[in-house]
Amino acid sequence: MKYGIDIQKEGALDFVAVGALVHRLDPGIIPFRKATECQIHVSGGEFNCAANLADCFGLKTGIAAAMVDYPIGDLIAERVRAMGVKPFYKRFKHNGVNGPNMATVYSDRGYGVRAPVVFYNRANEAAASLKPGDFNWDEIFAGGVRWFHSGGIFAALSESTGEIIIEGMKAAKARGAIVSFDLNYREKLWNIWGGHARAMEVIGKIAENVDVLVGNEEDLQKGLGIPGPEVAAKSKLDPSAFFGMIDRVIERHPGVKIVATTLREVHSTNRHSWGAVAWIDGKTYMAPTCELDVVDRVGGGDGFAAGFIYGLLTGESPDDAIKLGWAHGALLTTFPGDTTMATLEQVRALAQGGSSRIQR
Repeated sequence: MKYGIDIQKEGALDFVAVGALVHRLDPGIIPFRKATECQIHVSGGEFNCAANLADCFGLKTGIAAAMVDYPIGDLIAERVRAMGVKPFYKRFKHNGVNGPNMATVYSDRGYGVRAPVVFYNRANEAAASLKPGDFNWDEIFAGGVRWFHSGGIFAALSESTGEIIIEGMKAAKARGAIVSFDLNYREKLWNIWGGHARAMEVIGKIAENVDVLVGNEEDLQKGLGIPGPEVAAKSKLDPSAFFGMIDRVIERHPGVKIVATTLREVHSTNRHSWGAVAWIDGKTYMAPTCELDVVDRVGGGDGFAAGFIYGLLTGESPDDAIKLGWAHGALLTTFPGDTTMATLEQVRALAQGGSSRIQR
């Protein structure tokens, strides 16, 4: 056993996630009120991790998600295939008028002193109507799955999505898979149907099944209801507040063996200081701090999670695992879109202290 968890050495799939697939409309640095064109990115916190692990890190991954049979669904499914992720879809028919739909995320990139703006159209979203029993876990886990993952955005979509996460996690645990959960607390989504109190109730039940948590200080407070630290952090890059909450997390959820997060100080939309920390089986680890020139910040946290999980799945030292997550998350912010365009060689080079000198 390493890191306090027992990771299976082999499986038909290294990583499977359950979550919502979405498409993001991105007008670049132009705000939507003045936009004349957009790029389309396929996204979803859980899918992003699966796509990153497949495309950059070469692992065998899958995604369990809702899929609507209409052109937007076709577009999303094509991108899932292109990123090398095996789909397990619960299919829905579109009525040609109002759905069910694949959700739309609107997100410009901002620029300088102007922050990015994110808003949604998740009306009649197919993923929100998913319910326990919609996925055949025996089929998904056939041949073995080493790691199972989900997140707080999917949990917030409806009263039934949290139940699906728990169903999948229990199926994963019964088959020996490691279970992770990215808290990703989104107040706007929870306020639609449950509010903060319901969020803590749902996430608390999910956390009972979790080995590895990803989430920052705010996620731990709002998602798990963990009291804030007694000593305030000196800056966004100071890990003392985060580490100061871990004892309370473990006291409430003793099955959790690893907690990790990114640290980010935003100086402007395009200039961030970037770090990462992890608590692994009783010990603390920190990645270096670097200065990022950000092209598109969306997906950086999922980039970190994917690199960190890759490090754990491949048996890297805890120090190297956190650096791989830190490096991949940093690189991901240098590309447009929500999923990776990095190579494993680039990630390892940055994790080992590589420079930005031209490669000839």
